[in-house]
Amino acid sequence: MRSVDDLISEGVSGRRVFLRADLNVPLDKLSGTITDDGRIRASLPTLQALRDAGARVVVAAHLGRPKGAPDPQFSLAPVAARLSELLMTPVPLAADVAGDDARAKADALGDGDVLLLENVRFEAAETSKDDAERGELADRFAALADVYVDDAFGAVHRKHASVFDVAQRLPHVAGRLVARELEVLTRLTSDPERPYVVVLGGSKVSDKLAVIEALLPKVDRLLVGGGMCFTFLAAQGHGVGSSLLEADQVDTCRRLLAAAGDRIVLPVDVVAATAFSADAEVSVVPVTEIPDDLMGLDVGPRTVEIFGTELGAARTVFWNGPMGVFELAPFQAGTRGVAQAVAAVDGLSVVGGGDSAAAVRQLGLDEDAYGHISTGGGASLEYLEGRELPGLAVLTD
Repeated sequence: MRSVDDLISEGVSGRRVFLRADLNVPLDKLSGTITDDGRIRASLPTLQALRDAGARVVVAAHLGRPKGAPDPQFSLAPVAARLSELLMTPVPLAADVAGDDARAKADALGDGDVLLLENVRFEAAETSKDDAERGELADRFAALADVYVDDAFGAVHRKHASVFDVAQRLPHVAGRLVARELEVLTRLTSDPERPYVVVLGGSKVSDKLAVIEALLPKVDRLLVGGGMCFTFLAAQGHGVGSSLLEADQVDTCRRLLAAAGDRIVLPVDVVAATAFSADAEVSVVPVTEIPDDLMGLDVGPRTVEIFGTELGAARTVFWNGPMGVFELAPFQAGTRGVAQAVAAVDGLSVVGGGDSAAAVRQLGLDEDAYGHISTGGGASLEYLEGRELPGLAVLTD
């Protein structure tokens, strides 16, 4: 797999580069302002390197899940504005994805200039399962540039026109972010330094089942928190009150616990309340005594201590998924405590993107304290599961 640095060393001045970036940032629903610009900042090393080398950069990205047609609430206008601020140069936004305005603005680029195309998912063909439909859009993308750079690791598990098909039509390389993600994930899957501890959270066991089964033979400890822990606790025979429970996964969790022995570590206490609320009255209860009318919404302080002890001995850690409803103040302590323990690991610490990365930033933790913060939650998990990712496969010559 060739890299963007290979491309730059060969000379890219004056050439138009189609750069697929992951700029899918969260927006405030009322104001439309960006609430977390982490993915935009993660795209800057590749983008700035191309600019410094004199490339004329056409950036493509998606935002949210529009239904294959223009939708103002999913416009990349806020992203163009933030990119302009971070790059300290105007970044115009094309009025369309790969139409007349995109072509005109791409033709007008000078060396070091940057153009952002409108949300690629405004075109239904971007996500189509029909190869010919995606191919027609990819042809229009390819007409905008001379070479393709994929730096959107968070999208490489998608067989989309801007991720897969356009790379078949242009000389292609991996951006710096994709290269870094691959380097880190390879360390996790090939020969991790031990002890190797994985922390999984989030709401549902079913969302993480494949990665649990893939990782269990490889890890020394698997620490389970978040809403998914209650299905495991039910599999141990505990009542979980009104906590989130996937009844159809209880037998699966029982099987996993039997196979893993002491390698799966579950919470011993939880922070419980009657409802999701920022001013909820909470109580800390043992997992063996969760009242029927309460739901667990965070791991408790004793669990944080136990998880912290396991993490303190680790040399390699992968963390994906919060320990509770970290968006609400009464249920932040578990995620904060585990995040701080991950940051303190004497070795490689990897934050697996998605809500975990958002939690690090929302809780005001030092991003530099981690070995790597991934931008690709779903893509990272699928890579760890051993799946072939279309956006990576197409970059491999």
